[in-house]
Formats: sequence, C-alpha cells, structure tokens
Amino acid sequence: MEEAANTAETPPAIPILLERQVRQRKPAVSVLKSKLKQAVTCSVPRIRSTLSGFFPVMRWLPKYNIKEYVWGDVMSGMIVGIILVPQAIAYCLLAGVEPIYGLYTSFYANIIYFLMGTSRHVSVGIFSLMSLMIGQVVDREVFKAGFDLSEDSAVSNIDVLNDTLGINLTVTKVHTVELMGMQCGKECYAISIAVAVTFLAGVYQVLMAVFRLGFVSVYLSAPMLDGFATGASFTILTVQAKYLLGLKIPRHQGYGTVVVTWFNIFSNIHKTNLCDLITSAICISILAKEIQERYKDRLKMPLPTELVVVAGATLASHFGELNSRYGSSVSGHIPTGFMPPQLPGFSLMSRVVLDAIPLAVISFAFTVSLSEMFAKKHGYTVRPNQEMLAIGFCNIIPSFFHSFTTSAALAKTMVKDSTGCKTQVSSLISALVVLLVLLFFAPFFQALQKCVLACIIIVSLRGALRKFRDVPAKWRASRNDAIVWLVAMSATALISVELGLLVGIIFSMICFIFRTQNPKVSLLGRVDDTDFYEDLEEYKNLVAPSRVQIFRFQAPLYYANKESFLKSLYKAVGVEPFFELTKMKKAEKKAKDASAKQAKANGEKNNGDVVVRLVQRELEFHTIVLDCSAIPFIDSAGLAAFLGLVKEYKGIGVSVLLACCNTSLIDTLQKGKFFGKNDEDMGSLLFHTVHAAVVHANRAAAATESRSEDSEV
Repeated sequence: MEEAANTAETPPAIPILLERQVRQRKPAVSVLKSKLKQAVTCSVPRIRSTLSGFFPVMRWLPKYNIKEYVWGDVMSGMIVGIILVPQAIAYCLLAGVEPIYGLYTSFYANIIYFLMGTSRHVSVGIFSLMSLMIGQVVDREVFKAGFDLSEDSAVSNIDVLNDTLGINLTVTKVHTVELMGMQCGKECYAISIAVAVTFLAGVYQVLMAVFRLGFVSVYLSAPMLDGFATGASFTILTVQAKYLLGLKIPRHQGYGTVVVTWFNIFSNIHKTNLCDLITSAICISILAKEIQERYKDRLKMPLPTELVVVAGATLASHFGELNSRYGSSVSGHIPTGFMPPQLPGFSLMSRVVLDAIPLAVISFAFTVSLSEMFAKKHGYTVRPNQEMLAIGFCNIIPSFFHSFTTSAALAKTMVKDSTGCKTQVSSLISALVVLLVLLFFAPFFQALQKCVLACIIIVSLRGALRKFRDVPAKWRASRNDAIVWLVAMSATALISVELGLLVGIIFSMICFIFRTQNPKVSLLGRVDDTDFYEDLEEYKNLVAPSRVQIFRFQAPLYYANKESFLKSLYKAVGVEPFFELTKMKKAEKKAKDASAKQAKANGEKNNGDVVVRLVQRELEFHTIVLDCSAIPFIDSAGLAAFLGLVKEYKGIGVSVLLACCNTSLIDTLQKGKFFGKNDEDMGSLLFHTVHAAVVHANRAAAATESRSEDSEV
C-alpha cells in the first residue's frame, strides 16, 4: 500500500523533447574593440569598397551592357525628361518660388541620385507633396517678413522690360529685407527660405543614415501614408483652384487652409477671369481624356501630353496676348543658364528647424518604399540606408544651387518602368533634357499661363484622389486600416499637412495599442483523438478536455494590457481566485462559529478551539493551461501577472501551467525566477505543447486524488 502511495505521489515525467543550446556571447567590450579595429583599418580594398558603397554607380556602370540597356535607358530618360519640364515649372506654383528653381531642382537631383542611388528604376526630383509642404513654409515666412502675398511679380516684369528696351525703369516702395549682407526682395527671400528648409531636411536625412535611424519609417503605416497623401492631394487641389478661375487670392496662413480657401474662392467667384476659366476647361479636357489609357496597347511609348498642352497654350498665350488683353496671369520671365552657387541662409534656419523634420521623414519614406517596391518587382535588392544618404545629398548639395526639397515620385517612376528603363543612366538622360531647356528653351515659357500649370498639377493628382473609391473595400478588408486612412486624410485636409502627418502617426499607434489592449482570447478544445487544440468558438467538433481549462491570449503581455489579460482569463474560466478564496474564508468562519455553538450546547469545554476543515467548493477544473503561442513577449508587468496567477490559483487548489512559450518568453520567465530557484520547477510548469501540459495536469490530479483517498483510509 505504501509503495502504491509513493508511486502515486510522483507522476511519471513527460520526456523532454527539446533542449536549449548554450549560447556564449562575447563581452561587449571585445565586440566594440573588434568593430572599432575594423572601422579604422585602412587598406586599398577597403577604400575601394567604401567608395563603391557610397557611390554605387562605381559598381554597376563598369558592367553596363550597352547593347541590352542603352535603348531602354535613353527612351525612358527622354520621355521622363520631357514630362519633367512642365511639371517642374508647374510645381513651383505650389512651392511659392520662380519656375527656374524647379528646373534647377530636377537637374541636380537626377545627377546626384544617378551617382548615389541603389534603385535602378526610381525617378527622383520635384514632387507635388514636397512642393506643397515647402510652399506652406515659404508663404508663412514671406508673410512674417512683411511681403504682400497677393502682389504680382511686378519687379520681375520691370526687369524684363529693362533688359528688352535697354532703359532703366524703377518701381518705388519695393519692400526688401536684409539677408546675408544684401537687400533681398520677395522672390529672393522666398527661395532663401526654401533652400534653408531643404538644407536642414538633407542634414536630418544624412544624420538618420549615419545613426541607422531608418527604422523611423516603420511607424508610417501604409494606410496612414495613403490617407496623408490623399489629404495632401486635396489640399493641393484647393490651393490650385484659384488659378483655374484666375482669382488673385493670397494663400491662407495657418490651420484650415482647405475650408478658408474654398470660402474665399466662392466669395470672389464674381471676379473670375473668363480667359483663364476657358483655358483651364480646355486643358483639363485634353489632359484628363486619358488617351494613353485608351490606346496604350497601340502606343510604343507614352505620349508627352503635358508638353503638348504647354507648347500649345504658350503659343496661344503669346500670339493672343492673353496677359495684356485679358489680364491672364503668366509665368513671367524664365532666365537661361545657371546662377552662381550660394551658401544657404544659415540665419533663417532657426525659423524652419522644425518644419524640415516632416519633410525629411516623408521624403525618405516615399523614396525607400518606391525603391523596395520596384526592386522586388525586378528581382534585385536596394540598401535603405544608402537610399537615405542618397536622398539626403539630393537635398544638401542642390541647396547650394538654389534648389528645394526632392523625393521619389511614383508617376514618373512608373513611366520609367513602362518605357524600358534598365538603370539610372535614364536619370542622366532626363537631366540632359532639363539642361537643354535651362540653356536654350526656358525663355519660351514666359507667356505660359499659370492656369495651365495648375491644370497639370491637378490632373497629376488623379491617382491619389481616386483612393476615395477604395474606401468601401478598405472598410471590408480592415475597419482599423480604413479608420486610420480616414483620420489621416481628414486631419491633413482640414487642419494642416504637418499636423495631419503627426495626427496620422499618433492615431495609427493608438489603434495598435488599443488592439493589443483588447486582443482576441479563447478557450481551446481538442480535435478528436489528436494532439491538436483549437478555439472552441471558431471550430466545430472540438472536445474540451476534462477538468482542464486551456486559455489562449493573442497579444504581447505588457503593462498596458495586463488587467485586460486577467479579466479575460477570469471571465473565460468562470473563477476569480480572490473572490473564491474570500468565499472559502467566510465558509470557514461560519463553520467555526457553528462548531463553537454546538460545543457550547453540548457542554463541551474547548473554548472555541475547534479544528474545522476548510470548506472548499468543488470546482469544475483543477488546472489552467496558458497557451502562450500567440504571446511574442512579456515585460515585468506581464511577469508579475503570471506569478500572481500561479500563487492565487494555488490558494484555491488550481494549478497554472504554461505551454508553447517562445525562447524570448522563457528567458524573461527565467530571469524573473518564475520557475523557482535554479529553475527547479521548470519541468512541472513549462511544456512544449498544449497536449503535454494537459497530460501532465491529469496525471498530477490523479496522483493528488489517490493521495487524498489514502489519507482518508
């Protein structure tokens, strides 16, 4: 009998199938020394490797296959360059600077990315979203400096007249500010602000690359970025709407640009310039007919519709004298050649130091995402850190040459891809096309109406604005993503672009935290006679194990959802240990009182010292198995929750076992002494599978019952 009792006391152990490897980590000091030694080692191969890493063109250009690549690169480069010219001029309306600076930006960005980029297909240059964000900063600072935002470019026109007629006309009472030891007018001050923001954005991007901070982009979720881009596109549409109607309305400063601008447009609708309105209607009807989409199977290359519209509109404006006869706003004089390089206005940077942060992050995020997307499509790899360096220097170096912030652009990248682009030689060809315009053809765009440029910008927003049609599908696929998209879009459009980005990031992170605070929980049942266990609510024909509750929590367990975890567990198993223990103590007290009264009535003298066995309610289960397969990690609060569960349920006679823990989770539990001193209880608390935990629980319960029966006998 004693031998049987001894056998029952120790249920047979379940054999350990897995054994952890002993990892020997090198001391941090030795690792640091080896890295420093490797970093400072100087040799010819290392110098060559460093230079080729910094300038990837040194790796692929010597291997350039002329016969296979040159035709596609030349064609795609020419087509993108032809598309780039009118867009570069048009986006200067958004940036609040003269058209020549858009051409400078496109020229330098293409050359620098050709040297430093790792993507073969990305087109880097002027981008509508970056231009809008630059323009908001420029208009704000120009307004603060005392310039009139509604005034037309009178100074530029007078200069052109002086150059043409050889006379010296002057404009009185022209407001100027002193900058870097010289008097600066409105246009000079505007480009100085744009250059200062661009320089800072580039510095931020290079610093992010040096300190390996590319992970920042992971917080920009795809729904948030889509919503932000759509909201910004709606803002761009609003800002450009006044040019379609020929209204001279200054850009609103502050929050609520979309609402205030539309209110001003409708308030001044009676001042519409019919010439601009008719021109806009004609241009949009031509640009939006999507001839290319209709005949794309027959066309060997995309039609440069924008350039055709610009050329036709420029000729019509010049020979029809639309500016002088009908008061239509035109681009004005665009000089040829290059301006001498100039240092950015360092005195202005303190005013825009914060404005450059969202520019840097968004520019990098769009560039890297496009690079990785086309790299996957064509089967090669890109280096995100090098991409950050490349786009950073695409901003720093051109800022010395009167350029503003650049980024990768989806539309032009898709054109490059569809026209046979093979390498970044196509960017060099695009830069040569822009160079020809800068050297010879720029003055021909003087008579180009601003409403035509606005039409080009608005039509280019079709892709982003079509995202509104995808909202129902987003809602059906994921309500959380759809809500993030709507919040980011609404905040960007109704408040401001910068705050819209911040609101989108914060809200998407809050949504993630909310999902981890209220994750799906479930009780598991067994699949027939197999060793598999699944959700009882989700699957049919499952059998709950006898007197064992298996609980699954599908989220990391940390300080923010610890209480949710405990409440969900108590609700699922139907027993909260604190209340159960309280009931037991009350029952014990009642039993003691009843025993004392009975003893007194019988005349027994025990002074109330009566041995009363603890009254315990028979529970439906004796063990809780926590399926940790969906818990990636826990923090100290989660560890404390596990320790508390084991202790509290042990007080009411219920065991708590863990199953399917990953190695990171096990390490945290070991460090927190969850398995006792020297992990002595690990074999009885931790199991590799749910089934192993259930088998152990039933054996332990059977042993306990056998021991209890023997003691009663």
